[in-house]
Amino acid sequence: MTRIRRGYIARRRRTKIRLFASSFQRARSRLTRTIIQQKIRSLVSSHRDRDRQKRDFRRLWITRINAVIRANGVSYSYSKFIHNLYKRQLLLNRKILAQIAILNRNCLYMISNEIRKKIKRNWKEYVKIF
Repeated sequence: MTRIRRGYIARRRRTKIRLFASSFQRARSRLTRTIIQQKIRSLVSSHRDRDRQKRDFRRLWITRINAVIRANGVSYSYSKFIHNLYKRQLLLNRKILAQIAILNRNCLYMISNEIRKKIKRNWKEYVKIF
């Protein structure tokens, strides 16, 4: 009995998988089963690390803002600064504040000083009422 030549569908599927794994090393780029396992693992890692990256950048921004704010005032911290920002209804997110802190510290000092002056003024008016 003659041998049946297989079609191209399975080969096309394997080559598509191999294209995904072309940057992998050793068996992870050559053996089909190992490629499939590594593909699943890499997709899981990339999905997990996209969320992790957002967390890491937020932590970095907060650290940068806090460092600049603490250098300006002795008893002034990041949490008080953000609280006062919300009180004054200034819509600046942490990414923008961190960029201002790095590129133009004096601008961030001016923002924090203005916020503190207005909060103190409002507090004194509030105390006079009572």
